[in-house]
Amino acid sequence: MSADSRELQGFVREALARGAGHDAVATTLAKAGWPAAQVGDALSRYPAVAFGLPVPRPRPTLSARDAFLHLVLFTALYISAWQLGSLLFDLVNLAFPDPSDPDYRGQWLGRSMRWSASSLVIAFPLFAFMAHKLSRELERDPVKRLSPVRRWLTYMTLFLATAVLAGDLITLVYNVLGGELSVRFLLKVLIAGTIAGAIFTFYLLDLRREEVSP
Repeated sequence: MSADSRELQGFVREALARGAGHDAVATTLAKAGWPAAQVGDALSRYPAVAFGLPVPRPRPTLSARDAFLHLVLFTALYISAWQLGSLLFDLVNLAFPDPSDPDYRGQWLGRSMRWSASSLVIAFPLFAFMAHKLSRELERDPVKRLSPVRRWLTYMTLFLATAVLAGDLITLVYNVLGGELSVRFLLKVLIAGTIAGAIFTFYLLDLRREEVSP
C-alpha cells in the first residue's frame, strides 16, 4: 500500500470517528482533488452503520482454494464454449458442405464432431457443478464476491468475449465488402457472436450486481 493510500484511509477513519457522514467525507476529499475511485475504495471499507466508531467491513482474502476453484470454473467454461462452437460449426458444415473440399467431410468432420461432443460431456457438467458450488458459497459468504481471483478471471473473460465479438463483426464486414456471403458463413458468424455475447452479457450483469449489492 502506498503512503498516499495509507494517508487517505487514515483520514477517512478519523473523519468517520468524529461523526462525519460518508457523503460529507467524499465531498470534502473530492474538493481536495482526490480521485473518486480512491475515495470510494477507502469509504467502502467502513459501512454506514450507527456506532460510536467506524466499523470495518470484512475484506476478501486470496486463498489457494479459491484460486483453484475459480480456475477450474473458468477453464471448464472456456472449453465448453470453444467445443460448443466447434460442434455447431461442424453441423453447419454437414448441412452446407463445401464442394471444393469433399475430403474434409468424409475424413475429418466425424472425428471433429466426436471430439467436440466428448469434450462437452466432460467440461460442461464440470462447469455447471463448479458454478453451483461457488454460487452456494457466495450465498453463505457474500464477501467472496470481491475475491481478487474471481474478479480478475471475470474481467479476463469479458475481454476474451469482447475480442471474439469484435473479430466476428470485423470478419462479417470484411466479407460483406468483398461480396463473399453465404448461408454457411452467416450461420458461423451468428454462432460465434451468440456464444460470446451470452458469456459477455452474463458476466457483465454479474459484475453489475456486485456494484449495487450492499
